Amino acid sequence: MAELTDTDREGGESRSFRAELSVADVHGWFVREVLPLEPILMQYLHHNWRNKSDLGDLRQDIYVRVCEAAQKGLPENTKAFLLTSARNYLINRMHRERVVSIETAANLDDLGIAMDEPGADRVVIAREELRRLQIALDDLPDRPREAVVLGRIEGLSRREIAERMGISESTVRQHLMYGMRVLADLLSDDGHDPGKSL
Repeated sequence: MAELTDTDREGGESRSFRAELSVADVHGWFVREVLPLEPILMQYLHHNWRNKSDLGDLRQDIYVRVCEAAQKGLPENTKAFLLTSARNYLINRMHRERVVSIETAANLDDLGIAMDEPGADRVVIAREELRRLQIALDDLPDRPREAVVLGRIEGLSRREIAERMGISESTVRQHLMYGMRVLADLLSDDGHDPGKSL
């Protein structure tokens, strides 16, 4: 942020106050600091977003967020700020779309910039949850497991799953419902046996 100092004429005391940056200041910073990073941003988006036709729109949305934030104060490390903004935007967008590929979520960690790292306890808990999920997936019968992986992990539609598995969409729906119920039971420690009928 721009910090201005004003001296009180009588007491000689100095007062500081912050002012938002002007549009011209932000524009100059953007052209000077952010635009040269566009190839890095586009490579990051290309690597971390499945639908390549969205990349131009994603870039523009991220630029808008970066400029809005910069009006309150310029970051010290523009590259880290830009890539962190991109990462956060992609996470928010994935949450809105309710389809989070495990591969995409894993790739978001490949930024290579200093970020707030989770504590060791959170890392252990997350790894344990992933291990439990993998065990639960392995315990599912073959067809429901395949439907769940294609639908919930790879993000395919029921029609795409049906085509890939060579079955009807209604059968895909049944496999998904059964698989998700069994996973929920297994992950909630109910001790449900996936081989038994629900």
